[in-house]
Amino acid sequence: MKTDALRAELERRSRLDQEARHAVDGWSDDPRTELWKAISEVDADNTGWLVDVVTERGWPKLSEVGEEAATAAWLLAQHADMQPDNQRFFHQLMEQAVDAGEASPRFFAYLEDRVRVNSNRPQLFGTQFVDHGNGLAPRPIEDLDGLAVRRAAVGMEPFEEYEATMHEIWQRDGASADPPDGD
Repeated sequence: MKTDALRAELERRSRLDQEARHAVDGWSDDPRTELWKAISEVDADNTGWLVDVVTERGWPKLSEVGEEAATAAWLLAQHADMQPDNQRFFHQLMEQAVDAGEASPRFFAYLEDRVRVNSNRPQLFGTQFVDHGNGLAPRPIEDLDGLAVRRAAVGMEPFEEYEATMHEIWQRDGASADPPDGD
């Protein structure tokens, strides 16, 4: 696949991802099972496609596809939750791209947390939240004392600001079983 075609396809798939998610009003899956099924189908298709792309070409580089398409690649990886082996594969490739200056460290932090949470491990950057029935709270975070330094190192706002934003989104859109998680 040529670079221009890759860029266009990443952006198209990212739009489909977001359109499917925006079709769900709030985050409760109870009355909208068919909409969540559509999201799952989009995610499965995007994950399979991205596996093929990165196996053939490697992680989409910022210098080749540009910021919008590179962000789209991250978004597809972030939403590969139903295929954790592939999500970990994306994580590994994106980490190499970050080390080479070809992917966003900030976005990689979100993927790092997502992979950790999906592996029942504490997150590092505090991007993933859950409602335990008594309100929105961050999922467990490793080394809370180092959180501010880790977030600043990748260009993230202070955790307290991020947490306040997450609560605002949660309150605006209504509490439910599937909270916003930074994607």
